[in-house]
Amino acid sequence: MAGVIHATDRPSTPATLRARPTWPRPTVLTRLRDRRPGLAAGLLGGALAAGLGLAALAVPVMLLWISSPYPDSGPDGALHIAAALWLLAHGAELVRTDTLSGVPAPMGVTPLLLLALPVWLLHRAARDATEGGAGADDDAPLVPGRTAGAGVVLGYLAVAAPAALFAADGALRPQWVSTAVCVSLVAVTAVGAGVWTAYGRPSGPLERAVAAVLPRDVRHLVLGAEGRPGASARAAAAATAVLLGGGALLLAGSLVWHGAQTQGAFLRLTEGWSGRFAVLLLAVALVPNALVWAAAYALGPGFLLGSGTSVTPLSSDPAPLLPPFPLLAGVPEAGAGAPVTWAAAVVPVVAGVVAGRLVGRAAAEAAEEWARLAPDVAAWTRGRTAGAAVLGAALCAGALALLAGLAGGPLGSAALSGFGPVGWQVGAATLAWVGLTASATAVTVRARRIRALETERARSTQEAEGAGEHSPRIGGPRGDSPESEDPAGDRAPGPRSWRRWFSRNTSTAAGDRTGTATEGPRPSPPLFLHDDMDDLYLPFDQAADPAPRTRDDTADALYDFLPADPEPPVTRRPDTPAPEPMRRSEPSSGPSSEPPPGLPGDTARPPNTPDGP
Repeated sequence: MAGVIHATDRPSTPATLRARPTWPRPTVLTRLRDRRPGLAAGLLGGALAAGLGLAALAVPVMLLWISSPYPDSGPDGALHIAAALWLLAHGAELVRTDTLSGVPAPMGVTPLLLLALPVWLLHRAARDATEGGAGADDDAPLVPGRTAGAGVVLGYLAVAAPAALFAADGALRPQWVSTAVCVSLVAVTAVGAGVWTAYGRPSGPLERAVAAVLPRDVRHLVLGAEGRPGASARAAAAATAVLLGGGALLLAGSLVWHGAQTQGAFLRLTEGWSGRFAVLLLAVALVPNALVWAAAYALGPGFLLGSGTSVTPLSSDPAPLLPPFPLLAGVPEAGAGAPVTWAAAVVPVVAGVVAGRLVGRAAAEAAEEWARLAPDVAAWTRGRTAGAAVLGAALCAGALALLAGLAGGPLGSAALSGFGPVGWQVGAATLAWVGLTASATAVTVRARRIRALETERARSTQEAEGAGEHSPRIGGPRGDSPESEDPAGDRAPGPRSWRRWFSRNTSTAAGDRTGTATEGPRPSPPLFLHDDMDDLYLPFDQAADPAPRTRDDTADALYDFLPADPEPPVTRRPDTPAPEPMRRSEPSSGPSSEPPPGLPGDTARPPNTPDGP
């Protein structure tokens, strides 16, 4: 076969090579389109997210500049303000240079509603980059998280750096250290969350993070099975939501109470619809900050309206001269507190009660799952329940402290250097209020649920016993009802007469089969016999029968509850004589000197004689 040449084999001559079709070589765009998305796609997604964020702020700023009747600067000034606001949305601190005194004044109050814009854009870009883009197949493998995340972060920072340099020439200049730290931190955090979402939110990263902070015994309280939040985490989230919701109610009530001042501040701050629309947009962006301020006020520490000027439910210091801003018009008047302001303490109490109820229910769930153990043993202990509530209060305190730090900041120098709630004070007050209230509520709810569970199990047991008492017993006499009484009166009536298994009225059983019952009970035969005919092995309520019974009566009495079947015909050979009929011996009146052979009442029978019916 080595010398065989196939017909399809042809020599490759230069003519044939020139005749072969030449395919077009792939271009750079084709390679980028066909290759697996990775770092390049992440870079493009991060740059696109930064550009969309800048455009979302530049468009309304330019519209307000165009519609303003007296603009202070040209379009480049409006773009500088838009870039500065975009950096401020990341938490970066700005410096205002055009002051009356000529001294630069810092401005570090971040509108929390603007912070949601870059976070959402970065999260969406990281998720799309990890999944391979919108046009990727559903079964396509995911891009490695580090590759996609690094690409998005680098692309975002590649746009943020020129934007910061551009804003440095405007009236609001970025503070470089704050800008570098805050923008990078927001980018890394949001991108990490987006990559985690693209991978289906696995619990591994969270478990490693929790394991690095908390000891082994309390990790399940923060992170449960399959990445679900634990009892303390759920309690902390509920308490935080209640505090912010209570702050919203306080804010709305205060604005309504000071409705005239709020309306006057809105109308007096600027003239024209474009200026008022700008004030309205700024007020809406600062509404989440106002909610945090109101929650801090309800907790007790309150907030600052300048250096040394605090506003609390107990007292309010005279505030410095503030601009007539609508949200500041709802600040309580200076002076001592009143019952109306003291009522704000209801908010942290309700937050603690809600958190305690969640922890108490989780403590009692173990008792519901382990039905074979006593509820007090299967449930969490009181110390563990109180500890879980305190842990939830600590998590809530950390969240409120972080929000308070983001919601406040300086608005100037000297008197306005401190503006808003103080983070550590808000965290300490939250831990005290929610910790005490939640722990007491959790222990109380646990005790009540355990008591209710014990009562329910006791009732179920009683119902089951009652149902068992009235249920018919297998093998019992047909025709006897559970309420029937013993004719002889020597047994207690009722369904618990377990002695019917050991004693049986033969006459009544026969009457059950025939439809009539004969009067007069017959004592049941003994199941075991002693040498001296003692009653040691007899039933508990039976005495030894002085007159022994025959075997036939005993068999009838013991197996009378079985259905009676017709006797099979006996076939025997013609040469075999018929057996003699059995003769029953009369019971002797006196005691016999020799014990009866076999069962009592048996008579001697000829050998090799078949048993009678």
